Amino acid sequence: MISDLDKFLFHQGTHYESYSFLGAHYNAETNTTTFTVWAPNAKNVAVALNQNNWSGKDFDLERIKDSGLFSGTFNIGLNTVYKYMITPKVGQPFLKSDPYAFYAEKRPLTASIVCNIDYKWNDNQWMDKHRKDNHLTAPMNIYEVHLGTWKKHDVERDAMDTIDSYTDKTYFTYREMTESLVPYVKEMGYTHIELMPITEHPFDLSWGYQVTGYYAPTSRYGTPQDFKYFVDQCHQNNIGVILDWVPAHFCKDDHGLRQFDGTPIFEHQDSYRAEKRNWGTLTFDFGRTEVQSFLISNALFWLNEYHIDGLRVDAVHSMTDLNFENLELHEKIYNEDGTGEHKEAIAFIKKLNSVIHHFAPHAIMIAEDSSDITSITTPVAEGGFGFDYKWDLGFMHDTLDYFEVLPEERQMHHNHLNFPMMYRYNEQYILPFSHDEVVHGKLSMLDKMPGDEWRKFAQYRLLYGYQLTQPGKKLNFMGSDIGMYAEWKDKEQVDWFLLDYPVHHSLHQFIKAFNKLYLREKALFELDYDQTGFKWIDADNNHQRILSYIRRAADGTELVIVLNFSPEVYYDFKVGVSTPGKYRELFNSDKSIYGGSNQVIKSYLFSEPSSMHGLEHSIKGKIPPLGFVIYKKVKERKSTNK
Repeated sequence: MISDLDKFLFHQGTHYESYSFLGAHYNAETNTTTFTVWAPNAKNVAVALNQNNWSGKDFDLERIKDSGLFSGTFNIGLNTVYKYMITPKVGQPFLKSDPYAFYAEKRPLTASIVCNIDYKWNDNQWMDKHRKDNHLTAPMNIYEVHLGTWKKHDVERDAMDTIDSYTDKTYFTYREMTESLVPYVKEMGYTHIELMPITEHPFDLSWGYQVTGYYAPTSRYGTPQDFKYFVDQCHQNNIGVILDWVPAHFCKDDHGLRQFDGTPIFEHQDSYRAEKRNWGTLTFDFGRTEVQSFLISNALFWLNEYHIDGLRVDAVHSMTDLNFENLELHEKIYNEDGTGEHKEAIAFIKKLNSVIHHFAPHAIMIAEDSSDITSITTPVAEGGFGFDYKWDLGFMHDTLDYFEVLPEERQMHHNHLNFPMMYRYNEQYILPFSHDEVVHGKLSMLDKMPGDEWRKFAQYRLLYGYQLTQPGKKLNFMGSDIGMYAEWKDKEQVDWFLLDYPVHHSLHQFIKAFNKLYLREKALFELDYDQTGFKWIDADNNHQRILSYIRRAADGTELVIVLNFSPEVYYDFKVGVSTPGKYRELFNSDKSIYGGSNQVIKSYLFSEPSSMHGLEHSIKGKIPPLGFVIYKKVKERKSTNK
């Protein structure tokens, strides 16, 4: 029985657990399933399944007066495959999958499946700690993964295999990923896995960004319980899980949300505003309260039911700008006041983040936003959008533009390196090198680096060191950790065979070692969003193509970082330091074990009372070619003499 309160809150746009009564809910005591669906403009709705030859006969749902809802309870057990047969007011009946289904058939099949998602969790220790921690002052080094191509089974294609059936044989299941991906991420020292969308989707090569089943983890890799086991094991190994979440748009497939009851109820009523022409998808009607209940409930569903630690909200700019795709004057859309912002979408985003932070205050909300809108990470109560983090796409573009210039020609491009610090504290940024940067002819991260093999690998180590020593949390895409030459191949696995080659193995060891250094040194993460955590030593040494700066922890511990973007070795290179004392090389990217030329200093560096870079003391060291060094002051032992 649907309560009046459920109906009221759903239509008001404030039912944040609408999945608790909408969809298919199985009752084990009676071996029955209750189906409830929102189809306000339908003439009739029935449950179609094998039992009635997919006609809906004898399984009509009852219209709930003045609600737009249809509901009914039948002797239907677990694992029953079903759809809704919807009869519109005008036209012929048609079949639709359940928008609230917890599980779905494996593509190319499209029906929903009656299931429960019960699971006994064993991650209490993680969840308790997670609720208390301040993620802003904690390390966050994210490993972005596409589950279908991180690793695959090496199997032969049979003559009877379709493309889909063969692809499915190659996939690792959620549980197999648990046995391989989780220990790998733990060994490598990453703090989080970010999964490209695992919500149900019909087309593999959409990478999950064109969704049909918002409440269903894709059946490509297993059951809902299998996915919960994966998350559970991540947490037991101190690895957070972030999901890419796609509220900006949905795909047009016939079984999905488009024209769900014969009319546009999930998409905008105005077909021009609904269309995302370049993506071939439809925009949600963010101003419709029932859509708000659907989407906000969905976000909380993943956070609460699946213990997900955070959501990376995809394509925020496409939501907030009415003219995101409308480049020509005749295409433009404007509000009555002449503005081009998508007011309903902006209000929805603020509402979403307010609700998430109220009901799941531990959750991390991340905006993938390419706009220049300010206050993305300012709390809603202070006039902002309320996200916790924003991807710094400006940093990504500036940095890669710089690295693609020949080292000998970089003097005139130094501003690409120091400019991002001009705005770094305007938002709480994540510094991303994501899958978007290694597809569509953009080259792999390694292959973006100019020069011969030695220079490519040296510069990639330098790039990684630059990213991890800058203020802000970090994200890198799978495959970059072994130095793939090829772009991401979205039908094949990562080129793990490369680890048999010494140069790739050395890079892999470098990534692992530096990740673990990052975890140990609070100066590299504790004050990411506090300006006292960063101080330039020399931002303007374009002639030698060197950057130097200090990262500082809350207890005052400092790391001196010197990055050399030139192929020169600089001997007796003088750099200012804050305090006198004995320093040592904490890390050097040019060590031979990492594939470098071993321009290292094993002895201590003693400061001199000689001012440099506006600091009263200085040290002299050797700066490796296309590499970086990190110096740390050695703590003096307290004398035990009385």
